[in-house]
Amino acid sequence: MNDKSYSTPLSALDAVVLDTETTGLDARTARVIQIGAVRMQGSEILADERFDRLVHPGVPIPKATIAVHGITDEHVKGASRFPAVLDELDEFLGSAIVIGHTIGYDLTILDREAKLAGRPLRPRRSLDVRTLAELARPNLAQYDLDRIAASLDIEVEGRHTAIGDAITTARVFAGLLPLLRQRGIRTLAEAETASRALADRQAGAARLPLTATPPPAGPLPALSRIDSFTYTHRIMAVMSAPPVWCEPSAKVRAVIQRLLERGISSVLVKGEDSVIGIATERDMLRALDHSHSSGLDAEVAAFVSKPLQTIGQGDFVYRAIGRMERLGIRHLGVTDAAGAVIGVVTTRNLLRHRASAAIVLGDAIDRAESERDLGQAWATLPIAARALLAEHVGARDVSAVISGEICALTRRAAELAERRMSTANRGPPPTAYALLVLGSAGRGESLLAADQDNALVYAEGAPGSPTDVWFEEFSTHVAQILDEVGVPFCKGGVMAKTPAWRHSLADWQTVIDGWVRRQRPEDLLNVDIFFDGVTVHGDVALGERVFTYAYETAHRSVTFQKQLAETARRWQAPLSFFGNLKTGPDGRIDLKKHGLLPIFTAARALAIRHGTQARATPERLRAVVGLGQEVEGEIAALIDAHGTIMIAMLEQQLVDGELGVPLSPRVDLKRLDGARLTELKDAIRRVATAVDLVGEGRV
Repeated sequence: MNDKSYSTPLSALDAVVLDTETTGLDARTARVIQIGAVRMQGSEILADERFDRLVHPGVPIPKATIAVHGITDEHVKGASRFPAVLDELDEFLGSAIVIGHTIGYDLTILDREAKLAGRPLRPRRSLDVRTLAELARPNLAQYDLDRIAASLDIEVEGRHTAIGDAITTARVFAGLLPLLRQRGIRTLAEAETASRALADRQAGAARLPLTATPPPAGPLPALSRIDSFTYTHRIMAVMSAPPVWCEPSAKVRAVIQRLLERGISSVLVKGEDSVIGIATERDMLRALDHSHSSGLDAEVAAFVSKPLQTIGQGDFVYRAIGRMERLGIRHLGVTDAAGAVIGVVTTRNLLRHRASAAIVLGDAIDRAESERDLGQAWATLPIAARALLAEHVGARDVSAVISGEICALTRRAAELAERRMSTANRGPPPTAYALLVLGSAGRGESLLAADQDNALVYAEGAPGSPTDVWFEEFSTHVAQILDEVGVPFCKGGVMAKTPAWRHSLADWQTVIDGWVRRQRPEDLLNVDIFFDGVTVHGDVALGERVFTYAYETAHRSVTFQKQLAETARRWQAPLSFFGNLKTGPDGRIDLKKHGLLPIFTAARALAIRHGTQARATPERLRAVVGLGQEVEGEIAALIDAHGTIMIAMLEQQLVDGELGVPLSPRVDLKRLDGARLTELKDAIRRVATAVDLVGEGRV
């Protein structure tokens, strides 16, 4: 089992659904007479990946069991004994999660058979569909396979044959996935934990125990080594800029001369209106190999590599490495926020960072072709986060990586949603649009307990118009994809599929005017989310027009800014009379509410007051210092407090995710030793600085 399996969404699991038919129901004495198994990838059943074997039990088959499954002594007369089937079964199961209906019985039977053969089965993690059905559908009268299937409108075929029951069980598992997500059970670890909790509640029932292996109690195994440089530095820090250009009609001889003179390995080829591609050293060698010496006088356009593959200047270095490896290339164009090519990054730029780099995330999200692919890519985030913390990378840098992956995930979900619309003959987008990620991910400060916060702006169109209807359907697909792969629906409905968060540019401007003018509590709450947004897909310029309008409108309203400041001032330190942190009955404290919220709320208010469009909280706070305010020391201490609170939350989420506990901003103070607890208390006390700075109008 690989390290990332505990956080893998159920919809992205590599699994084998297993069933057996036996000589009886007593696991202490029954013998196997038939084994059926089918492989699944996420919710997809691989019809051609089947295991279907009769097994000679070595004893007569009782008439009572023949009446159930119809398998007689004559049927198994020429079948192999279990030891001869064991290797083939073990290979088919591999390292997959094993799923079945009352799977504990099947695995117990198989393990007994293997022990009799002198070769015990390898331990495997498993999920019981019966238990999952009880979690997803707690009001069913009975949980036999037939009733569960009927409740999901799933047709049962080949009942009481091992392969037939395995296929039915696979269909039932797929049908349960959306119901489990609705109950907050999304990952393998969450399903295991919920299953064990249900078993504990039913401890008095006469049922075999589940065989799901709990995750280890200690920390996950560390990666061999992770080069933190690739996760903490962005492309702009390593790219070559400005790029060197040439015309398509330039001769190969002239291009080679330019490469030698500049000591570079590529030039960009640009036509009248757009970039055509890139001409590299290898392309020039190919020109000479193709035409020998006459190739020197050929036009470079004949040998250019196209299209030019690009990456954003704000992307992290690990993304460039992953993209180069996926595409098998050594050069990427670098683009700015508007999409203009401003530089080039090469393997030569990155070479000194590649040798020891353990690239965990890579380019998996951008190359994902299905929801399952996205889910598996998303499941690597906790592994990368843990490894980065082990390399002493700060929580804000780790959260920037997480936020970047959320943005990439949303962008890829949008691309897959456009593909769905095309497949359904809905046509292309009816007008230019931009998909926006809001909230903590927009600030670059998201942790692992992320849900969906997004919005959409389109160039023109009225609510309910054909244009709006197209984008409603599109946004619904985006939300469904994100929910399936591990980013749940926003409980507050802040998603582009909701009419309130999907408007034309003109209507967004009207909405923003209303927020600033009315200043109702719900308006201020919307501002909390919206003003931290970033465009992740579509027309970047259109998205930025919305944000620019929002900031400029709010900047002109002094009364609105006072309301924002008043919101920050409502915070009260969660400290007791004796200076201890107040916790709930579970010994946890909500560090988002009691720690981060007043800091990023105050920073946002200051950004609006001073007209800066920085998104990240530290950047907003540092911008105040840059204005010549005499608060540099206080701001530095506040930024440190921000990081301390974030790392406590991130570490707790890593532990909770491993144990299958739903992720949240609540931190268990019992996990912290004395020094860490003191550090956290000091950080909470410094939060008051943010409230003072914005509330008293000092800056």
